Parts: sequence; C-alpha cells; structure tokens
Amino acid sequence: MESFVAPIKLNLFLHVTGRRADGYHLLETVFQLADFGDTVRLAVRADGVIRRTHAIDGVSEEGDLAVRAAKLLKLESGSALGVDLAVDKRIPMGAGLGGGSSDAATVLLALNRRWHLDWSRERLMQIGLKLGADVPFFIFGQNAFATGIGERLEAIDLPPRVYVVLRPQVNVQTAAIFGSPELTRNAKSVKIADFSAGAWAFAKPEFRNDLEPVAKAKFPAVQAALAWLGQQDSAASISARMSGSGACVFAGFASQAEAEAVFARRPVGPSSGLDAGLGGGLEGFVARSLARHPLAGFA
Repeated sequence: MESFVAPIKLNLFLHVTGRRADGYHLLETVFQLADFGDTVRLAVRADGVIRRTHAIDGVSEEGDLAVRAAKLLKLESGSALGVDLAVDKRIPMGAGLGGGSSDAATVLLALNRRWHLDWSRERLMQIGLKLGADVPFFIFGQNAFATGIGERLEAIDLPPRVYVVLRPQVNVQTAAIFGSPELTRNAKSVKIADFSAGAWAFAKPEFRNDLEPVAKAKFPAVQAALAWLGQQDSAASISARMSGSGACVFAGFASQAEAEAVFARRPVGPSSGLDAGLGGGLEGFVARSLARHPLAGFA
C-alpha cells in the first residue's frame, strides 16, 4: 500500500462571530499546519470496492471520515475504481487538531491523483465541505485565515515556529462545546491585516479562542493544562491556548531547543503529585510548523 501524510492543524485563534439559521456557527480563525499527523495507506482496486483494511478503536467503518471520503468521491466522480485503505492513527481524537478531517482530505487528494480524476482543488474542497467544515482547509493546502463556517479561506504567510502540543486525559466532544448556552457567539470581527502586520503573534487579548472558557468549565483538566503551559512559556512567541474545541493546548516557540525543554518538563503519570486536575499527566508532542500541506501538489 502507498502511504500519504495527514497533518494536524492548530487554531492560532478562534472567534465565534455568529450563528446561521441552520445551526452552524460563524467563525474567524487562523489555521496553522504542523508536521505531526496520521498516515493514510491506500491501494487502488480495479473492482470498484472501497474497503477499510484495519479497524480503528472507537470508529466504525461507516463513521470513518476516510472511508466516507472515498465513497463520496466515487459517487461524485463515477469512477469505476475502488480502494483498500487504512489509517495509522497518531492524532488523538477529541483533541481539536482536525485528525478525522485531515484523513478525509488526504484520501480525497490521493485518490484524485491515483484514480486519475485530475479535479481542481476548488472542486475537491466543495466535496470536502460535505464531510466537515475543516476538510476544505486541508485540501486548500496552505496556512489560512478562515471565515464563514471555516470554509472561506485566504492564504497567509506565517513565520516558522515550533509548537509544544499537550493533551490532558480527556476527550472533548465538539458538539458539547458549540452547543453550550454559555458560549459567546458575538465576537467582534477582525481583519486579516490585523495580524499579518505583526499582531498575528497573538500577544494581544483580542486574539483568543472563544471556546476555551466553555471547555475549561466543562473539563477542569483542560484548564489545568493551560495553566501549566502558561507558566512555562516565557520564551513563547505564541502564548498558551487551546486548539479548536480542545482538548489539546499548545504554545509556539522560535526554536526546537526551547520547545523540547518545555516538553521535557511536562507532568507525566499519576505520580507527578499534581493536584490541579491533570490526573494522569499530559501526553503530547513537539511539532514544527508547515507552510504547505505535503500533498499540496496533488490538485
């Protein structure tokens, strides 16, 4: 089987500016790609069958976004080909890192090439939006300022950064955060010039994640992780915050050494002596920013 990368995204800020009549929330965010992710493995079949070859704990084949992406592309394209596919999961679920959406986008990009469809990126993004609001970003393939429900994308250049990404021992359901009556839905709109001119470093209070207060209230471990990381990031160029609807939190650093030093200090295991709600400590990784998606040339 041929292997393809499905990288994570980080939301460098996330504002909720409103809500549509259909229930979808209107957002403003900056999506940052980083070099940690899943591996999607594919083998094209001539008989038209789409089959998942390896199970994923907690994800049925019918609910697997990677499988759904292959089936949707086959339906939309009318291709006679099929695929065997498997996803080697590294991106934690319920983490705010876009794992399922990234897997789906990688399947669409890879099969666009391997099924010889040669569809445009815009056409694939339209297909991806039917699978989830984050999927078009991964197909777009560049760091972006996003509006709408996250599907309106403008490319943005961001300086390279090294991110410490930490995950408390909780699984946050996106619907529970967006459905909370405590969620603020009237954030003041910002413009791309507000951060492209230098404020993108998010030191200013107007750059925040509006989902953080709800997640911290519902999941004390998220609050504890943010508090711990916030105490370590004196050298950080992007201060501690939550990605997406959580549970992962992150901070950005100018060098690998600074990031590795913070990561090495993270609390691990129940013997850490923590009493701030971290329980089993913090899992995580260090990841470098990406300017482009590894499959950016596939559409």
